[in-house]
Amino acid sequence: MKLKTQEIAGFVARPPRGVPGALIFGTDAMRVAIKRQDLLQALLGPNAEEEMRLTRMSGADLRKDGTLLMDAIKAQGFFPGPRAAFVEDATDGAAEAIAAALNDWRDGDAQIVVTAGQLTPRSSLRKLFEGHPTAATLPIYDDPMGRDQIEAELKRAGLPLPDRDAMSHLMGLAQELEPGDMRQTLEKLALYKRGDVTPLTADDIVACAPVSTESDVDDLLAVVADGRVGEIGPVMRRLQAQGMQAVGLAIGATRYFRTLHGVAAGANVRLPANYKVRDRMQRHARKWGTAKLEQALEVLVDTDLALRSGGQTAPQLAQMERALIRLAMLGGRADG
Repeated sequence: MKLKTQEIAGFVARPPRGVPGALIFGTDAMRVAIKRQDLLQALLGPNAEEEMRLTRMSGADLRKDGTLLMDAIKAQGFFPGPRAAFVEDATDGAAEAIAAALNDWRDGDAQIVVTAGQLTPRSSLRKLFEGHPTAATLPIYDDPMGRDQIEAELKRAGLPLPDRDAMSHLMGLAQELEPGDMRQTLEKLALYKRGDVTPLTADDIVACAPVSTESDVDDLLAVVADGRVGEIGPVMRRLQAQGMQAVGLAIGATRYFRTLHGVAAGANVRLPANYKVRDRMQRHARKWGTAKLEQALEVLVDTDLALRSGGQTAPQLAQMERALIRLAMLGGRADG
């Protein structure tokens, strides 16, 4: 049977009895690994590895010896408790051995958990699990972590549900981060809030969210939009030291000012999750107005074309810096 996306979280958190096996597959190995880890934890509880209640094998091992899985599900452990047999990185080449184990599975045998990469609808392994009356198929798509998943991770990390503003911030952050990075951020939040009984706030989230060169680019564009000409040079030097290229900076600046233009024009524009950046961009949009922002976009488009033409003799970052100074001067006059 194939689970729908909205059914997967409940299945993983509370695996139903009598399910002989589950196939977890998808293009993102990290997402698949997280879901497999959660499922095994729910099935086996703590100390499964130490008590030898979990048997691991690779898909390649199973292709070489098709009896490995059958032996694993029938073996009786020394320690009491539920058992599982985990097949990692399975392919269609292991489908026959897995089918034999599923067909011979009886209540009390070790439950089978199989992970795989992307499988097409014609995959024999996928057809095996989707066509089985009780085994489960968990397709993992490249969608951002949803609200239900975020709430489950908050509970796992020992954090209470945040207020609406903080939850909105987390939802936006989930759109930007891979699930593994999102989970690490929530775990970091749990450590950050240890011993603190106050509700989780957006400021707490900002303090724990990952940082990258994008934050320095945002700082530079804020300096430009504020009209602070004298601060452009030092930030440019920092970005240059980090390996930032002029064309990439031009693309980022164009995107930033195009977003400001959309906000100023009243369009339905998606703003960054970071509420401080979001508020700053809304302020910049009001300050500049559509006419000034259109002038800024003309400057940026012309600069981008010049950088890509290859006919310029001046260093590209110097050209980009001059363009940003022009914009900062224009921004300094945006109020008047």
